[in-house]
Amino acid sequence: MREWGRSLQRQTAGFAEWVETDAPQPGTIARFALGAMVLSAGVHKLLAPAAWTIYVVDWLEPLLIVSPTVFMLINGWLEVGFGLTLLVDRYAALAALVAAVSLTATCAYLAVVGAAGGGFGDVLARDVGLAGLAWAVFVGEFRAH
Repeated sequence: MREWGRSLQRQTAGFAEWVETDAPQPGTIARFALGAMVLSAGVHKLLAPAAWTIYVVDWLEPLLIVSPTVFMLINGWLEVGFGLTLLVDRYAALAALVAAVSLTATCAYLAVVGAAGGGFGDVLARDVGLAGLAWAVFVGEFRAH
């Protein structure tokens, strides 16, 4: 048992050293994670837009100038572009700002839908964290330039 404990301690020390000396900066990790999330959401919207149209509730649909499916396809292409922009670290502050505003608006929409008894509380809980991540990436990228 003692040998196992020493082995774990050596492994942990090696990981801690890697984190201190060679790991990417937290902002880089956050930007990459946000970019991967936005890109994957966009790709999924392009491949399965109907899976996303469930988030368009009855009272919202008449307010859209296109069908819910077309709305999701347009969003999918935009998300692919902004996700790639974040991943390649080109105009990342702008892409993070767009993601932050979009996710914040989505949270507000989901809160209204939830308050009206329409559900989606699980998605709201997730998107609050993603909006916070997007705002953190925006602030970090804005300050860096």
